[in-house]
Amino acid sequence: MAGQLVQICRPIDSSSELMILVGTLRQEVAELRAEVQRLQRENLELRQQVGYWKSRHRDALQRITELEQKVEQLEGEKRQLKADLFGRRTETTTRKDRSNHLDDPEDDSQKPQRKRGQQSDNPGPKRRDYSHLEVRDEFVELPPEQCACSRCGKPFLPCGGTEDSEQIEIEVSGYRRVLHRRRYRPTCTCEGTNILTAPPAPKLIPKGRYGTSVWVEVLLDKYFSYRPTERLLASWRLLDLGLAAGTITDGLQRLEVLTRPIYQAIKERNPHGDLHQGDETRWRVFVILEGKQGYGWWLWVVLGPDTVVYLLAATRSHTVPENHFRADSRGVLVVDRYSAYKAMSWIHKGILILAFCWSHVRRDFIRVGKGWPKLKTWALEWLRRIRVLYRLNDRRLAAETDPVKFREADDGLRQAVAEMKTQMETELAKADLATPCRKALESLQTHWKGLTLFVDDPRIPMDNNASERCERGPAVARKNFYGSGSEWSGQQAAAMFSIFATLSMWKLNPRKWLTWYFEACAAAGGKVPADVQPFLPWNLSEEKKKELRDIGVPEGNDTS
Repeated sequence: MAGQLVQICRPIDSSSELMILVGTLRQEVAELRAEVQRLQRENLELRQQVGYWKSRHRDALQRITELEQKVEQLEGEKRQLKADLFGRRTETTTRKDRSNHLDDPEDDSQKPQRKRGQQSDNPGPKRRDYSHLEVRDEFVELPPEQCACSRCGKPFLPCGGTEDSEQIEIEVSGYRRVLHRRRYRPTCTCEGTNILTAPPAPKLIPKGRYGTSVWVEVLLDKYFSYRPTERLLASWRLLDLGLAAGTITDGLQRLEVLTRPIYQAIKERNPHGDLHQGDETRWRVFVILEGKQGYGWWLWVVLGPDTVVYLLAATRSHTVPENHFRADSRGVLVVDRYSAYKAMSWIHKGILILAFCWSHVRRDFIRVGKGWPKLKTWALEWLRRIRVLYRLNDRRLAAETDPVKFREADDGLRQAVAEMKTQMETELAKADLATPCRKALESLQTHWKGLTLFVDDPRIPMDNNASERCERGPAVARKNFYGSGSEWSGQQAAAMFSIFATLSMWKLNPRKWLTWYFEACAAAGGKVPADVQPFLPWNLSEEKKKELRDIGVPEGNDTS
């Protein structure tokens, strides 16, 4: 370039040389322009790439943030699932564990656990009365070697008095009931008079070898004590009574027909009343149904005012409770937040009203506290608010007979409910509310109307724990003998669970009632009595109730 400038600056001798120089300059200018354009294009491309990579970096940061939030959410859910799977169950929870091991420092109920057994500040229980039991007198005498004076050898003589004491014993044994039917011959010479034989004893199962007491024990052990039948038969073998398992199974199938009318009567009565509770649990039935995969069935329970009914179904659909209730059903159904209850046509028509369970709401906040430790303080605050509602409602129920105290407790409860609603709406309005907290509060807000029905109607419980307690026995049975091997066996389980639970509500001894009913079936030739109405608990006379009363339940105690 410097040489070119020198050439430009030197004198030009001719016009031709000038033209050549101008052409050269023009070519170099064009090349410089092309180079400038190339550099401009590269600059533009680099600028575009800078914007692209900046946007990609921004997207990457956003993606990392989302992934971090997702990881945190999954970690919290993992902690929740681990707590559900490996955490302590309600039955094993200590008295001080009011927030399921969240260790609430402000919970005044978390006092040091007292020693087990009788407490010094409580009066001792009353001695139980066994005067109704059979008395078997035994006289205990001194051994012969002790019936004489050790010094002179003269004998001791009975002085007429005794020192009495008693022990409670139990005797379980199998025996053969041999029936000797007497025969009678006529002493007259009348035509057509033959030898007569006493009638045979009634049998629960015609031509069956096992008596009513055997079948009562089998049903009680399986459906009241929730033990496998094989375990009962094994215990009987220790008493030298060996029964064939196949014979027992065949007998149970025949008994299912006898108990079916009682079960149907309970099912018909259960939907009546204005307050029910519902729940459901898994139950296996090992039969193959067309269009159904696996053996998972569902055992629904509906707790009514004076009956408990279990419904076995192959589905968990809303059709099960919907078909149980009828158009003339009315009142409130207390349930958890399972969607099947909300889908019932009776709910949409306003025939039934759903009240939701606060215990399940409480679990939402417990799961938040366990899943996300940094949200534990927030969860504990809501658990305290729920605890206050329970205490205020208990105080109101305890003052039902005192109008002044009841009004005072009612006002306190309504104020606490209003404050909780305000707090819920305030927190949901915050944009920075954590996702787990928002989900818990949104569920609370969605079910708020059903959760607060108990405020205006004290008869409505705050939870469906009573119906869940009804499911504990079948849950134990499910663990012990895994369910039912056939559909009839499953229906028998639902029927017997319903009968025993209903008898418990009426404080009747299931052994006495079942023996009474089966004896009537045996008297009818091993068939259902012509009229089962007299056997239903709500139709019993006071004398019959007293005869069938379960002495293990004190008068006035509610066993439901």
